Amino acid sequence: MGMAASSRDLEKAGFVQHVVALRFGTSLQDIQAATRRTASAAFARQVAMYLTHVAYELSLSRVADAFGRDRTTISHACHLIEDMRDDYGFDHQLEILEGFLRGAPIFSETSQVQ
Repeated sequence: MGMAASSRDLEKAGFVQHVVALRFGTSLQDIQAATRRTASAAFARQVAMYLTHVAYELSLSRVADAFGRDRTTISHACHLIEDMRDDYGFDHQLEILEGFLRGAPIFSETSQVQ
C-alpha cells in the first residue's frame, strides 16, 4: 500500500461507507472489515470504493490508502461496478448516490459551520 491517507480522504471514504451501508442494508463494520465477509458486504464495499473514486475524484491510490487496500483491489472494484452500470436500474441508483455525495458537505474537526 502507498502513503498514509490524508484525514480529508479518510473523512470522505468514511462518509461514503456510511451512505452505502445504509443504502445496501449492510453494517458499517462489514464494509470496513479487512476480510471479504459476505458477498453482499463485499459488493457494498466495492460500491463504496467506486463511489469514493468517482464522486470525490480521488485517484485509485488515494482511495486505496483511505480504505486500507491495495490499488489493484480498488481498480478491480471500479471496473466491476462500472461494468454493472449497463443495467439501467443499478446505474440510476448510483447516479442518485453520486449526486448526493457530491452535494453533501464534508466537515472536518477544524471546520466551522456558520
